[in-house]
Amino acid sequence: MKEIMSFIRPAKVNATKKALADAGFPAFLCRACLGRGKKALDPAALKLVLESGGLPVSAEGEALTEALRLIPKRFFTVFVEDGDADEAIKTIIKANRTGNPGDGRIFVLPTLESYGVRTGEPGL
Repeated sequence: MKEIMSFIRPAKVNATKKALADAGFPAFLCRACLGRGKKALDPAALKLVLESGGLPVSAEGEALTEALRLIPKRFFTVFVEDGDADEAIKTIIKANRTGNPGDGRIFVLPTLESYGVRTGEPGL
């Protein structure tokens, strides 16, 4: 069993839900979160921002602090059988790819066991 974790744009939640359901993965978790990718910032500029406690409001200050801001994202978690992982990953990518920075990131982890709370039965 695999756990597929993905961070996507909030505007892509409905498309992702529909795509997953249509592909046979109707069960998932979705949470609001804040984060940022690895957008590059000049080390000297970063030092200036951190040491000065911020920059005055200006176009230059805005550009320098942009990489430090946390951006709203959505965190999807889907559990699938090992053989279905590739299809679920392709589905998430297809629903979220715009070709622009910030499209998201997917992580895949092994899941050793799962149990239904109501029945105690193992598996999905």
